[in-house]
Amino acid sequence: MVIRKRRSTSALSLSFATVVTLAALPLSGPVFGQGTGQRSPTSSQAALPGPSGDLLAKLEGVYKDIHANPELSMQERRTAGIAANWLREQGYEVTEGLGGTGVVGLLRNGEGATVLLRADMDALPMSENTGLPYASTKTGTDPSSGRKTGIAHSCGHDMHVTWLMGATQILAANKDKWRGTVIAVFQPGEETGEGARAMVEDGLTKRFPKPTVALASHVLPFPADKAFIRPGLMLSQSDSLRVTLFGRGGHGSSPESTTDPVVMAAATVMRLQTVVSREIGMTDNAVVSVGSVQAGSSANIIPNESVLQLNIRTFNDQVRGQVLSSIKRIVNGEATTSGAPKPPEITTLAGEFPLTVNDEDATRKVADALRQRLGSERVGPASPASASEDFTVIPRAWGDVPSVYWIVGGVEPQKYAEAERTGSLNKLPSNHSPEFAPVINPTLRTGIEGMLAAAGVWLTPPGAK
Repeated sequence: MVIRKRRSTSALSLSFATVVTLAALPLSGPVFGQGTGQRSPTSSQAALPGPSGDLLAKLEGVYKDIHANPELSMQERRTAGIAANWLREQGYEVTEGLGGTGVVGLLRNGEGATVLLRADMDALPMSENTGLPYASTKTGTDPSSGRKTGIAHSCGHDMHVTWLMGATQILAANKDKWRGTVIAVFQPGEETGEGARAMVEDGLTKRFPKPTVALASHVLPFPADKAFIRPGLMLSQSDSLRVTLFGRGGHGSSPESTTDPVVMAAATVMRLQTVVSREIGMTDNAVVSVGSVQAGSSANIIPNESVLQLNIRTFNDQVRGQVLSSIKRIVNGEATTSGAPKPPEITTLAGEFPLTVNDEDATRKVADALRQRLGSERVGPASPASASEDFTVIPRAWGDVPSVYWIVGGVEPQKYAEAERTGSLNKLPSNHSPEFAPVINPTLRTGIEGMLAAAGVWLTPPGAK
């Protein structure tokens, strides 16, 4: 995976608003093993069957239903109910309402490792424009702004839910092929960074056994029959800020009697574009995005204030501190230059997006298992991405649980190949685009197979010592 480094943008400041392109990837090496031939299976993951045609057809219906009925962060009651009922039908011990709308399923199957599998459930406050027959037409109120908004699964979390449902069904139906414990976590509020923390604060680590490993994956605009993984640093950390700029309102015909917060906001947005391009060295990485600008209610009224919402992505604390300091300096400086009647307010928005760092040893095991199950030609190495996640909040809450996070493609392979051939990969809809929706087949199968491969590394075959 190669990331197109975006020095300064005005894109959505949401957790997977990143533009990526796929280069020619070496499919061998120290992480993935040498050579390109598929090796003989050596772990219990090989004994677990893949999804049948009947199961895939059923899950396709579930996916379309969830896609057409998205729910905003921490409001995922309908989706949570679907997941909880599914788990009960498969014989899992089910806990609902953890951290608000979170669902946890527990399947005990003898002595062995405890594997945590996680899927996020929430959708985005935006309208969908895919033209699909099952496209969302839902609307709601965005809690962060109080404004009416469209709601869409434009980040792919509906696919994640369906992957985990498929994996849990196969694990439950094949208990004779493995030993251990499975914890299935359907997590709310990933987009806002609230969900993982809310589940932990509601007793996740106290009410459920400590996992041996925690596993999760995400769909991105790559070929739908491929997976990508790397040990170590995988995703950036993220901060979100709300900046309120204060002016002095008045009639639009007499701007000289006002202090215009709209002009102040415009100057601030433009100056913020220089933080990365002029203050961060070329060997470092950062993204500063202004995702929301709100001011005024009428064309002929200069308002009293304007509000910006910013998102920052960084890969280390030193750069993070530098970026945050620069933002504060610029915001206060533009307000002073504009003659603002009082200093701006800078508020940290709720949410926790730490660095996503894959455990070295656990990732090598998962990468090897993916190669065994999918074939080495379908598994490639990833580079660190400027996207962010709250997944690792869960394993870190136990203190020392290794975690692994990987990527599954969601673009029809031939369509991707044609875009690559014509040099138009950047025109493929990416996550958080109104046009983004993964192709159901083979994305659905690939995601389920990936979860089964990863989980099977730790689930002991019957009779193994």
